[in-house]
This record gives sequence, C-alpha cells and structure tokens, in this order.
Amino acid sequence: MTEPVAGAFSIVFKDEYLIVVDKGADLVVHPAPSHDGVTLVELLGDELAGGDEPERPGIVHRLDRGTSGLMVVARDDETHTTLQEMIRKREVERTYLALADGRFRSRTGTIDAPIGRAARKRHRMAVNGAAPREATTHFEVKETLRRDTLLEVRLETGRTHQIRVHLEAIKHPLIGDPTYGGPSRYELTRPFLHSTRLAFRHPATGEESEFEAPLPADLAEALELAREGAV
Repeated sequence: MTEPVAGAFSIVFKDEYLIVVDKGADLVVHPAPSHDGVTLVELLGDELAGGDEPERPGIVHRLDRGTSGLMVVARDDETHTTLQEMIRKREVERTYLALADGRFRSRTGTIDAPIGRAARKRHRMAVNGAAPREATTHFEVKETLRRDTLLEVRLETGRTHQIRVHLEAIKHPLIGDPTYGGPSRYELTRPFLHSTRLAFRHPATGEESEFEAPLPADLAEALELAREGAV
C-alpha cells in the first residue's frame, strides 16, 4: 500500500470484501491522461481487486475531483461484479449534500434528463449532449437560506458531473462551481458537493449496511457563512 497522503482519504469501514472510504475533495479516484498526481487507486494499492481495467481495480463508482465523501470499493473480483450489478439495478443508495444558488419553489423534485458530452467544451457535460445517457436525480430541500438552498440529493444513475449538470439545467447551479454557472461565495475553492451517505445490502453477508460522513471543514464553514448571510 502506497504511503498515505495527509487528508487524502480516511477508511470508514473495511472487511475482507470491500472498503468504504471518505474521500478528500482534492483526491482523484483513478489514473487518467489528464492527471499525473497520486490517486485513490494508487494509495490503496493491493487492497483493491476486481474489474477488467488494470488502472481501475476495485472501482465500481467514483467521485469527481472536487467532490468529497463516501465511496465503496471492492477487494475481490466477485464483490466487484456484485457491486457493479447492484449499482446498475439501483440497489445502492447514494445521497449527497449540495448548496445550490437561489431558492426552490418546491421542497422535493426529480430531474430526469439525459446527459452527454458538451459539444464545444469537452471538459463539460450537458443535458442532451453528445451520445446522451439517461440520468435521474432526486432532491429535497433541507434548509432555505437568504441566497442559497441546502439540498439532499439522491442519485439513481451515476453520470459524469450528473448533479452539477442537472442543477445547472434547472437554473440552480452549485455554489463554488463556475464550470456550470455557479457563483463563487464563502471562500469556496470547489463545488459545494459532498457524498454524505451510502446504504446497501452487503454483497457477501447480506447485511444491511449504512454509512455517513459529516461535511468536511471547508463546506461546514461555507454553510455557516451562508446561514449568516455573508457574501
């Protein structure tokens, strides 16, 4: 196992089949041509197994760089296959906390809009972009603030940048996310998005498993500023 990087991630749960980690916002999940730094896959090293992509062992879903919070990774081939199937069947509950610009008219809602690659800005995704795939996001208002709204967001699908794209589409982009039109506030250097809860039936034992991760310091501080009405 590679020498840990301070603050990169913490292990929330670990057994012989899987690991649940709380990923730091700056950590990239797996190697990619656009990134030459350390990744979660490299830090966990031989702890991970499964899948047919050698650069992504154990990875069944991911969090973008800039998004913090909970992820589950596999430690053997069978667990990897089972977890992937569970995600495909929407049997893994993935819940996020998000701070969105503006106030919402309804307390709950569903955004059902396909997402594909943006035509002219390849680093962006877009509703009805190139080769769109179905995408469904559910949200619930947790707290209405002076300028913003704290949301609990639940994913049915897991498209790249899904929450960011869907909230932009309904004109409530994430605070701290200029890529998708979100305003810069509260000294944030990344989008206000945190994977706060994971729930699933353990693929080996069948036990109902639920994990939670509190907001990291930068988001907790930003939320307090938002509650105070700061700029």
